[in-house]
Amino acid sequence: MNSEFERKFDAKLVLSVLASALMTFTGIVVETSMNVTFPTLMREFHIGTGLVQWCTTGYLLVLSLIIPSSPFLIRRFRMKHLFIFANLCFILGTIICMSAPEFSIMLLGRIIQGIGTGVSLPLMYNIILTQAPYDKTGFLVGIAAMIPGIGPAIGPFIGGFITLLWGWRMIFAFLLPLLVISLILGAVCIRQSAKTENIVMDKQGYLYIALCFVCLVFAINQSAALGWHHPIVLLLYAGALLFLLLFVFRSKRSPSPLIRLTIFRYKRYTLSLSGVILFALIALGIGFVLPNYGQICIGLNTLQAGSLLLPGCAFAAILNPFAGKRYDKNGGAKLIKGTFLFSIIALILYAVTLNHATFILLTMIYLIFGVGMGCINGLLVTNGLQGLPDELYADGNAVFNTLQQLFCAIGTVIASSIVAAAQAKMPQNMAAGTLTGSRTVFIVFIFLAILIYIMIFGAVKHPASHSYLKADSPGN
Repeated sequence: MNSEFERKFDAKLVLSVLASALMTFTGIVVETSMNVTFPTLMREFHIGTGLVQWCTTGYLLVLSLIIPSSPFLIRRFRMKHLFIFANLCFILGTIICMSAPEFSIMLLGRIIQGIGTGVSLPLMYNIILTQAPYDKTGFLVGIAAMIPGIGPAIGPFIGGFITLLWGWRMIFAFLLPLLVISLILGAVCIRQSAKTENIVMDKQGYLYIALCFVCLVFAINQSAALGWHHPIVLLLYAGALLFLLLFVFRSKRSPSPLIRLTIFRYKRYTLSLSGVILFALIALGIGFVLPNYGQICIGLNTLQAGSLLLPGCAFAAILNPFAGKRYDKNGGAKLIKGTFLFSIIALILYAVTLNHATFILLTMIYLIFGVGMGCINGLLVTNGLQGLPDELYADGNAVFNTLQQLFCAIGTVIASSIVAAAQAKMPQNMAAGTLTGSRTVFIVFIFLAILIYIMIFGAVKHPASHSYLKADSPGN
């Protein structure tokens, strides 16, 4: 950190956060809205389900390859230059997707978008953690989480609505003005808080972690198609584990590791990280189950099914900055513990009421789930990263972002696998199979939520003052 940089809460800081959050929002909206357009893309480009899935899988794969390099990029290059590069990549990818004459060109556009998001995503929290006054950090993380937090809810709605009226290409056209606004704000407002370092990337370490994520993303993708116990899937998971172990071994011996694994010596960070990624798994799993259940079991159309999550996610997004402000004032212990109970209650309600579910009931229960979602995500990220010394923020942030992306994908695969297995046992009654599978998913998620709650007790503290804003010592 540059000792001459003054942490201050001003318009430039807020607009810097807004610029990066807007770009993150566009990435999430594209990712979630494209799922609704898959049938249309399959017809237009004359491709099958396995190939069209690469719109999402290819994007996730590039994200997984780029984000681990973010500690090196942030230390080596100026943040404004990284942001401008990322934004221009995303704009270029968006234009390519919008005008693609064939699927291969569109996939190229999605890959370029993934490069842009992979570079920009870690910048948002890094700007806050290195530039904001300590007593404003929680509030600004809440603001940052609010904008992209709406994305998973309105993405399917926007995708279905725009595709129905104007065609899928207009989804990309809709996002271009937001990207231009983000580019202008970032170019004008993003400041540099630390001096750049003339460091060299640990290429061997990067190769290991890249191969780990390639194996893992392919394994996740193939798990949905072939099943968790298929030899190819097991081999891919084994490959991911092998390369992860090689990466850990390399990082411990390298004088300049890609990611400094000392972050995991900090209990507060490690438990917060575990809670966040497991909650991401649950949230995205529900995002698959509810629209699927709504269409098959109670006869909702695609637009209604896509709207099930909208009020809850919007409510959660609005709660984020208010929860962050409360965190800045009093710390996060009581707030995080209390609000997460709402998410556990919502999961229990889903498990016991599915037999009598209606559109209104499913939506209202998700509003209850949204109370926990609106407070947990931003607060646990803040709590975890503030448990690290300043010089480890970029490393901790990179791990948060990478694992959140991967566990979102894992959540969808777990939920879809459980539902598909139940449907296969009742081929003559798809609705009954979907009901049984959906209830099983919620029961599994209840146990995961209880595990998260246990982790929360270890992650949060009961500070008497702003001492919680200072890093813990290792192991505390």
